Parts: sequence; structure tokens; C-alpha cells
Amino acid sequence: MKYQCLVIDDDATIAETTAEYFNIFDIRTAYVLSYEEAQAFLNENQVSLLLLDINLGSRSGFELCKQVRADYDMPILFISARTSDDDVLTALNIGGDDYIKKPYTLNILLAKVKAILSRYEKAAEAAIAVSAKAVSEGGKDIQREMAVSEGTFLDTGTHKLRKNGDIISLKAMEYKMLLYLLKNRGRVVTKDEFLRYVWEDEFIGEGTLAVHIRHLREKIEKDPNAPDIIKTVWGVGYIIEDQGE
Repeated sequence: MKYQCLVIDDDATIAETTAEYFNIFDIRTAYVLSYEEAQAFLNENQVSLLLLDINLGSRSGFELCKQVRADYDMPILFISARTSDDDVLTALNIGGDDYIKKPYTLNILLAKVKAILSRYEKAAEAAIAVSAKAVSEGGKDIQREMAVSEGTFLDTGTHKLRKNGDIISLKAMEYKMLLYLLKNRGRVVTKDEFLRYVWEDEFIGEGTLAVHIRHLREKIEKDPNAPDIIKTVWGVGYIIEDQGE
């Protein structure tokens, strides 16, 4: 079956209440209470987004996030009572898209989930539209590769990178960020601009943005710690300079 959201939390009251609230507002949602139940559910159903607690009894939501990231491409929002910066950074570094601290307000959480689902659905629709266009043009070699750097190209049809002959997958938001930077090559894209026009969510923290930039650099840069492609303009934003500069 298809679900828009799966809540994974060992607190049955929180999990059930959140799922019931989301279903009232037509976000088809299920909940599970353990690591093992989550694995079984994902094997048997199609899910668009996860709300994932860190503490899952004797198991860790961090561990589950790593496994999900290896097998699926879906937004993962951590929901946790743990508030330390280390926990937030760990969650984002291993593939979480956002970190929401408990206690949360259900209507605000619902609005955030709706916004993220809308972004991912639009990205999927755009990919389908590009593929359909390629088919309708008889497989003609339309211009769908954008040069990132020497030997590295972004394929706007498959949303993947071709780097020195190797194909590298991108998460949906990584693709959108890189495409926006390439379309605005030669000028600084401010952090506020990223949040408004790429994330379409001005309430995402700058830390989340920085983590996604770092993951993107790890895929395209020779040395992510000394980037030559996506450069930081401190206090302002990021830039991919014109080729030849």
C-alpha cells in the first residue's frame, strides 16, 4: 500500500496521536513502534516520508536512518526530545533532512510535512515530464547535460551526475540545489534565496542548508574540505563561478 508518511516512535501515544492527526487532514499516515516494525513496514509498503525518533528502545533511529538511506530516496525528519547540538548534527550528517525537537505542535509539524511532500512530488513530476519529452522527441539527443566542471556533468533527465564516466546519484534536494547554482553560475546565491526558492521553506535552519551543501561537495569536489566548484562567500551564500574564471 502507499502511505505519504510513516511515524516511527517507541512512544505509542505520540506515534498514534500524530498519525491520527495527519490522517484527519488527508495525509495518509501509519505508525510503528520499533526498529524491526519499521523494517517490515518499509519492505511491504510504499512510503513517501519518515518521521523518525532517535530512541527506539534498544535500537537507534540513527542506525535505521543509515539503512533507509542505503535503500530508499525519501525525506527523513528526525523527531526527538534530545536537544544537544551533537545529536542534531549527527542526524543531518547521516542523511536526515530536518530535526524537529519534542514537544512539537501538531499543526506546525503537519504544515512542514505538507511542504516537504509537495517539493518532492514536484521534483518527481518534473523528472517524469523531462523523460516524457525525450520519448516524444524520438530519443533525440536534446541538451540535458549541464557542465559542472571539467569531466563532471549534471543530467537533468535522470537527475544524476556523470563524473569522469561514473554515474553518481543525487538526493532530490541535492539535485535542486546544484541545478539552481548552475542556472545562476557566476553570481552569489544567498542563503535566504536558497531557502525561499529552492527549499521553498524559509524556516529551515542554516545548519541544515550547510550540511546539504557539504554532502553535495562530497560528490562533486576533488577535496570537499577545499572546494573548487561550490565556493562559500562567508556571511552571504554560495557560488559556482563562470567557467574559465
